[in-house]
Amino acid sequence: MSSSHYNKNLKAFAKSLRNDSTLPEIILWSRVLKNNKTGYSFFRQRPIGTYIADFLCRKLKLIIEVDGSSHNDAFERDMQRDKDLLALGYRTLRIENEEVMKDLLNVESVIMDEIEKREIEMGVRPSPSSPQD
Repeated sequence: MSSSHYNKNLKAFAKSLRNDSTLPEIILWSRVLKNNKTGYSFFRQRPIGTYIADFLCRKLKLIIEVDGSSHNDAFERDMQRDKDLLALGYRTLRIENEEVMKDLLNVESVIMDEIEKREIEMGVRPSPSSPQD
């Protein structure tokens, strides 16, 4: 799994984050990303490099971050994180908590648009009959 930049040293911390998910993360996971609803497998709170991604699709190298008020003062830190992850080949899509809570249909549409872009960029397509990594 070395090609996925999985950081096993963050495994326990990632598990604790999964057990302490925010309501917007739970809603996004259960209604949009869980069980290959997008055509791809997403993983919750997955260690990658020195970070933990809220949601990660390995096949598309796509990370979805759900940002709350704790990110209001962290713009530069988040931009550095996104830059570091991009250097590993991962694209980060940032979604605000409020967007998930107030306009989930639009959030789902934005995610599907990003998935389509990544499919084109990476030359991959989902398989309707089997789960994707």
